[in-house]
Amino acid sequence: MSHLRIRPTAERGKIHAITPQSAGWSYVGFGLYRLAAGEAVTEPTGETEVILVLVEGKAEITAGGVTLGEMGQRMDVFEKTPPAAVYVPDHSDWQARATTDCTLAVCTAPGKGTHGVQVIGPAGIQTETRGTGGNTRHINVIAMEDRDVAGSLLVTEVFTPSGHWSSYPPHRHDEDDFPRMTYLEETYYHRLNPAQGYGHQRVFTEDGTLDETMTVQNHDVVLVPRGHHPCGVPWGYEMYYLNVMAGPLRKWRFENHPDHNWIFERDSG
Repeated sequence: MSHLRIRPTAERGKIHAITPQSAGWSYVGFGLYRLAAGEAVTEPTGETEVILVLVEGKAEITAGGVTLGEMGQRMDVFEKTPPAAVYVPDHSDWQARATTDCTLAVCTAPGKGTHGVQVIGPAGIQTETRGTGGNTRHINVIAMEDRDVAGSLLVTEVFTPSGHWSSYPPHRHDEDDFPRMTYLEETYYHRLNPAQGYGHQRVFTEDGTLDETMTVQNHDVVLVPRGHHPCGVPWGYEMYYLNVMAGPLRKWRFENHPDHNWIFERDSG
């Protein structure tokens, strides 16, 4: 199995604990909890800032000593409504106590001490549609650069309809050369509907030094250290993924693959 495809370690509890050290890079971390009602978790943030995303279900959240109360309106991720989300700064802590069965994503990157605790969703999260035809997908923009809600983290959700492609045309953001491109590490947390489904994701560079095509299943995470990274889902299944990105600069600048940029030019012309 590809070292870029990370399978969940269990059915319940903390099923993902990806750190920059385990991923072999410098910025992005990703954790995922699947909690039963009544279960609670607490974590310090240390040197990292955190965005908590309630993928589904409800939980009482406390962050940095601030009691935020019960959060979460989306009981199934494929309702596609914007999620509850909270920003927690570095050198702080957070706690979540599940009030229903819930799935909680913990998105991390180096903290910069620039933001305080704040609720950033569902209010304030814009939903948009990108692409045309079989390239159409729907995005919940949780914390991209147009929202000044974090120092390092860029976080977004994408819903890919049955039989469609996503993160397509193939694009990359693996050079620190702003404004042409920014270096951003990225994780994809995948969900499928129905849950027994599967999708495909390819991670590849133009020079061929990295070229891996993975079959992804429910709750898998794919690491994108560099290169292009399109994904697709077969007819009959929907795909969801939660993207976490971070790098030296909190901006998203990318280039499409030169062989496939004509698709973007045609669809945006």
